[in-house]
Amino acid sequence: MASGVPRDLKRRLILSAVMLAAILAVGTAVYRVIGGAGTSLIDAFYMTFITIATIGYGEIVDLAHSPIGRVFTVLVSVAGIGTLTYLIMTLTAMFVEGHLNEVFRRRRMEKHIGDYRDHFIVCGVDGAGLHVVNELQSTRRKVVVVDSDRARIDKVRERHVDLMFIEGDPTDDDTLLRAGLERAQGVFATTGDDNQNLVIAFTARQLNPEARVVVSCSDLRNTDKMKKVGVDAVVSPTYIGGLRMASEMIRPTVVSFLDVMMSRREEPLRVEEVTVPEGFAARPLSELQLTEYRQLLLLAVRREDEWVYNPPRDSVVGPGEKLVIMTTPDERQQLERALQSAV
Repeated sequence: MASGVPRDLKRRLILSAVMLAAILAVGTAVYRVIGGAGTSLIDAFYMTFITIATIGYGEIVDLAHSPIGRVFTVLVSVAGIGTLTYLIMTLTAMFVEGHLNEVFRRRRMEKHIGDYRDHFIVCGVDGAGLHVVNELQSTRRKVVVVDSDRARIDKVRERHVDLMFIEGDPTDDDTLLRAGLERAQGVFATTGDDNQNLVIAFTARQLNPEARVVVSCSDLRNTDKMKKVGVDAVVSPTYIGGLRMASEMIRPTVVSFLDVMMSRREEPLRVEEVTVPEGFAARPLSELQLTEYRQLLLLAVRREDEWVYNPPRDSVVGPGEKLVIMTTPDERQQLERALQSAV
């Protein structure tokens, strides 16, 4: 809640707390002097406190023969009660405004998510899910995070401030629907628990049969179960980790190249796929003018069950085929728009 509290409220809270502490300190010192040697610091502090708190107990410090002491008590009472009231009002406003800000922020976010189409939903951001979000954000994909632990969400948002998220159980139908599952392009189940991932995959497949579902699987024995519920891809972190270790040993230069390629912040390079849209008139690759894209390299074309590697310029591409390219997020988006505008 604190993150949603306006700076002015925080300043007022600190000011009123300092003022109250100062009144308590001054009152304690003055009552100690008025009461004389027989008055302890505790007695003087208690006298100040009950005066400010209007508790109504009798005088701890005898003021019967001290008109100045009684005038001082009136001043302490007025100043202390006013400051204490101001402090309580500030605390109340901080709670109410902080809570309301959070509510309004959540509603605005859910309204924004409601406008999303063809986005990706990442269920669980502890571990693999965090890296999935980083990659989706780096390549400028629309992403919605779903996690039941707000602390984990906030950890991701430290790096991705504008990240859209839903705080809730990712295995719950309503939570996934709030994340826009019916309009999503894909769902990642990366909770770290195979059983939860299985439920998420089953739910996603039931609510949106068209969405691609990718699941993290810790125990390879669960792979068949996940495929039976319609999962498109099952990824084992241990398997991928083993391949990476082998590559580090036998092809370190290639691994270094890929690491440098993916770690570039300004213009990160990725091996991407772009689908030729429906309605696109088949034409040779030369007419796509791919050479105009400064950092785009065409690696292959996927057509039905056939792969064409390093296709020649006169190779014809048509709707539904996929171009496998190495490029930046900006140039990928430019190519997608160019293909769409040619329909």
